[in-house]
Amino acid sequence: MKRRDAIKRLAAPCALLALPALAQTSRIVLGQSAAFTGPAAQLGIQMHTGARIYFNAVNAAGGVNGNTIELRTLDDGYEPDRCKANTDKFIKDEVFGLFGYVGTPTSLAALPSIVDAKIPFFGPFTGAQALREPLHRSVFHVRASYYDETELIVNQLTSLGLTKIAVFYQNDAYGKAGLEGVMRALKARKLAPVALGTVERNTVDVAQAVKDIAPKMPNAVVQISAYTSCAAFIRAARKAGYGGTFFNVSFVGTQALADELGKEGNGIMVSQVMPFPFSTTTAIAREYRDALQRAGGGVQPNYSSMEGYVAAKVFTEGLRRAGRNPSHDALFNGLESIQNTSFGGFNINFGPRDHVASHFVELSMLTADGKVIR
Repeated sequence: MKRRDAIKRLAAPCALLALPALAQTSRIVLGQSAAFTGPAAQLGIQMHTGARIYFNAVNAAGGVNGNTIELRTLDDGYEPDRCKANTDKFIKDEVFGLFGYVGTPTSLAALPSIVDAKIPFFGPFTGAQALREPLHRSVFHVRASYYDETELIVNQLTSLGLTKIAVFYQNDAYGKAGLEGVMRALKARKLAPVALGTVERNTVDVAQAVKDIAPKMPNAVVQISAYTSCAAFIRAARKAGYGGTFFNVSFVGTQALADELGKEGNGIMVSQVMPFPFSTTTAIAREYRDALQRAGGGVQPNYSSMEGYVAAKVFTEGLRRAGRNPSHDALFNGLESIQNTSFGGFNINFGPRDHVASHFVELSMLTADGKVIR
């Protein structure tokens, strides 16, 4: 019989073999739709890498309440239609839940199927308010919102007396969500953007955006796009004579942006929603870096894989609290019971009326040698 809460059984029932209960193992299957190819590929690759490393370590230690975790992936190329098709396939295949989706337009395209199926949708790599409000019982967010990030950016700029702020944004649900955050923060200070410029998703055609923004000579440009288009805009704007500051939200892919720009990245600012992954100052960063080293393969720390790692860790704790044979409702209850809990210095606070676990944000800066400091 098919079960909506699909927990795939790997071994025959113990009673048939007259063996002790320990002979039975179960696998909890999660589906992840993300960009693994195309201009946004590093976002999906790194998010998956961090999560896979954590889940593999959990499985090697015996799993969760006797259950191992399998993370299946489908490539959506950061395109909404492909993400919806992937989601429908995961639901048809009766995976237990959906984990670590990457992007606002993709996640929003999948949301109606998710809500209809009442399937767990955990830790998407997006800060869009439209995925947070209204609250859906099956949808849980680990990261802070774009409202949180853009408020920090605007506050930083205006506190320094820099009030001429422009916005370069991706012409889709992600870019518009970030733009809304900037507009909201500026309006609270009786300000408005001095210029706007757009780029289409998965392209680097930024010429018109540069023409729309650079002549206005803003003090700073807030960028709401992925790393390839943001890097293209920075280069083109500087070539056009713009000498101001560039701020990005976390979804840009910090290390990917640094790699794209090289020495040209010096001084670029990025807001972050995860703990600083490049040192051992917090327990979660030490744990994460040790896990990367044990996993081998030369994987280097970065914010995107840190987010995958943290999301996997929080999900696993919710699963542990759900018991040995978890249903969807048991998982939801388990996650909602994680309140004011420190995960190595990163505080998580869910609840029955609040499925956004964190509002932590801070600023970081790229250096000329491709590193990230704060």
